[in-house]
Amino acid sequence: QVQLVESGGGSVQAGGALTLSCVASGRIYMINAMAWYRQGAGKGRELVALMTTSGGTRYADSVKGRFSISRDNAKNTASLQMNDLKPEDTAVYYCNADTLSRDLHRNEYWGRGTQVTVSS
Repeated sequence: QVQLVESGGGSVQAGGALTLSCVASGRIYMINAMAWYRQGAGKGRELVALMTTSGGTRYADSVKGRFSISRDNAKNTASLQMNDLKPEDTAVYYCNADTLSRDLHRNEYWGRGTQVTVSS
């Protein structure tokens, strides 16, 4: 089992910045990709940003140029730097890890989420 713990959420005014952090622990053999998703009130969960082990990234169009994902593969951590936050960024943000076990089984894990609230 792999556990993901997020931190860094909070409340901020529009135009402000926050940094989210995620730490993965447990029986980790290999993490293929780490990602951040979010779910706003009454909305489905959406991909915000993803980074592969080799450093490839993918961002939602709505956050390009404002958010930046980073990873420390040695420490099994991921961060999301969020700048120029907007009220529509308000959501619960979830850390996600796509892992490979020693016997080559692929598993996906989720953190419990951290609330980000942006006021206008």
